[in-house]
Amino acid sequence: MSDDPRLRRLRWRCRRGTRELDALFGGWLDERYATAGEAAQQAFDALLDVQDPELWDWVMGHARPTRADWQAIIDDIRARHRL
Repeated sequence: MSDDPRLRRLRWRCRRGTRELDALFGGWLDERYATAGEAAQQAFDALLDVQDPELWDWVMGHARPTRADWQAIIDDIRARHRL
């Protein structure tokens, strides 16, 4: 793992209430975060403030976030995992 304090903090914040959310958001951090633009990185950081039930509903396609940048991340997660 990186020694970058920001990445360590994000890694900790990706630990959610369920293994599934841990894997989905931790996977995005591992696979997409480094190549994402600054705006997407900031959006991901803010997205991690959302409560797990809302995140789950968004990832499962039962609801949509109001922010377009969050929806782009959710869409990417869903596409990577074919949800």
